[in-house]
Amino acid sequence: MSTFGPQIEVAIARVRADVAKLHGELVRAGLVVWTGGNVSGRVPGAELFVIKPSGVAYDELAPENMILCDLGGEVVAGTPGSERASSSDTAAHAHVYRHMPEVGGVVHTHSTYATAWAARGEEIPCVLTAMADEFGGPIPVGPFAIIGDDSIGRGIVETLAGHRSRAVLMQNHGPFTIGVTPKDAVKAAVMVEDVARTVHLARAQGEPIPIPQASIDALYERYQNVYGQTGDARRPEAGRDPASTA
Repeated sequence: MSTFGPQIEVAIARVRADVAKLHGELVRAGLVVWTGGNVSGRVPGAELFVIKPSGVAYDELAPENMILCDLGGEVVAGTPGSERASSSDTAAHAHVYRHMPEVGGVVHTHSTYATAWAARGEEIPCVLTAMADEFGGPIPVGPFAIIGDDSIGRGIVETLAGHRSRAVLMQNHGPFTIGVTPKDAVKAAVMVEDVARTVHLARAQGEPIPIPQASIDALYERYQNVYGQTGDARRPEAGRDPASTA
């Protein structure tokens, strides 16, 4: 039975509970069907993360059957849930955590409208103030990649490098989102589907009006640094180290 220090064990238990609960948010928001999609969360203070098991129904997910992995994507033997196979996207999540230390949570869905944009290999243009607020510009498209190894993770990291967006549409696959916490990444997943639907509907009626870059920058700055309450995950004054938050 694998054991860690008491502080790490407490952190693992908290992330297990958070990640298990957050999968329910994907269902409530209508972002997933059957067993598709996944949420993961980095364990503070350790080179570990928690992710859902492969092919298990959402109503069967619980903290004890979440899978604990190292940052190489290997299941930690002897821990609760380790007898199950981890999500087929585990290698992608692991690659993101290894190469983006500021990320504390990763989410993948096949939400309908965002995936439709991914099927066309087309970025979502920044034509809504909500997009400027949340993503700081357009939502980019990542390359086509085969599921099972870290190819998807490499595409996510390469596409988001130097980009303010917390979402990427992997071509022919669907959206992946990142956040300073798993909850923050789930929020981004909800928001990317919302704006994907709205921009789709707008284009069906005509050409949407782009937002000037200066206005995008101003909206993003306000939302990220002024809007909301002190202590929000995205606020600098929260004083958090994103790499150690889950």
